[in-house]
Amino acid sequence: MTVGELSRKTGVSVKTLRQYTDWGLIYTIGRSTANYRLFDNDALWCVQWIGMLRGLGLTVAEIRELAETFPERNGGPIGPRLAERLRVSRARIHTRMAELQRALARIDEFEAVHRSELEGESSSWADDPRVRCGVSSSAGLAGEA
Repeated sequence: MTVGELSRKTGVSVKTLRQYTDWGLIYTIGRSTANYRLFDNDALWCVQWIGMLRGLGLTVAEIRELAETFPERNGGPIGPRLAERLRVSRARIHTRMAELQRALARIDEFEAVHRSELEGESSSWADDPRVRCGVSSSAGLAGEA
């Protein structure tokens, strides 16, 4: 199949598939006489694995690193390397979750402080310099005047 067909079957963009192929992440079976990249079902497996690993939080760089350490390339098992990458991914996700929890707390705090304004019951936005100066509300929040 061509890269376009592989894209349609996997839902991954042609550009991304070409990058993955150039990086050695997707197996090809060569090129057609018209110089199109050709793939077989092995490419589907590769794309599925890349998608699964991305879904587990691994970066493309980490997946490339794993691909370079496949047993046929260095004789060692990939499992322990993948386990380490998963530990790193887990830590990265926990850090991101903590950041998101802090953002949620900021939203809660803002809503508590500005509840009446958010419910349309009052307008304490009078401190807005555009309101004090009589600038039209159509000027936008970016201060366009």
